[in-house]
Amino acid sequence: MTTHPYNLPDEIKVETDGNVRLVTLNRPDHLNATNHVLHQGLAELWPQIDADDEARAVVITGSGRAFSAGGDFSYIDELARDPALRLESLTHGRQIVTGMVGCRLPIVAAVNGPAVGLGCSLVALSDISYMAESAHLADPHVLVGLVAADGGPVVWPLLTSLQLAKEYALTGDRIPALRAAEMGLVNHVCADGEVLEQALGCAHRIAKLPRQTVQDTKRILNIHMERAVLSAIDFALAAEYRSFDSPELRANIDRLVQGETSRGPKGET
Repeated sequence: MTTHPYNLPDEIKVETDGNVRLVTLNRPDHLNATNHVLHQGLAELWPQIDADDEARAVVITGSGRAFSAGGDFSYIDELARDPALRLESLTHGRQIVTGMVGCRLPIVAAVNGPAVGLGCSLVALSDISYMAESAHLADPHVLVGLVAADGGPVVWPLLTSLQLAKEYALTGDRIPALRAAEMGLVNHVCADGEVLEQALGCAHRIAKLPRQTVQDTKRILNIHMERAVLSAIDFALAAEYRSFDSPELRANIDRLVQGETSRGPKGET
């Protein structure tokens, strides 16, 4: 593979594998947790993917032992304290969601480890997902006092039952790989060392098919998801913006930031 010359920060690596683009979340020392640079980079990624005329499919994965272990507590603290940065971040969140839903190329997720928070949303917004058997999904927004607006609860009701979507969105409970597949949140569960190979194999099979028929078929399928997203996203983002001012979040973040500082590198959310 060779590095592809997209205009992105070092926190996102894009490599060329023939007509497939391998996107790697690249903060392995922090379990690929989201900070402002990574979050903005994800918003800027999808227009560049769409403009890449040689690309036929995308695989997204994480560097190291996680897919993405949620948001940096220090970043959440910044968003709670800075309304302007919060508005910018939520705008980027909207761009990530609509960019993935509207992306002309099939997106295959290789969930190599925990996919938490935004990581969980990236899996939900992908078209096909391969998940390592030791990995799990979780959306802990509500647990820390935030409204989840960036994908998971917005699109989960299209992927699984509404009752199950409610359960896991409201509790933040972990969803082990086999349970995620049983629920329809991912397509395949793989041995830990095989998830990227299988995801790339799927992407390459799709990349060999007639280009326009693949893109038009994805578009037909995703019209349903796009309608769901557009009907909910603006309310969801406004609600998430308000939730950053809640006293419950402030108390949780003070506790979590203190714990993060005492531990050193980012731990999993």
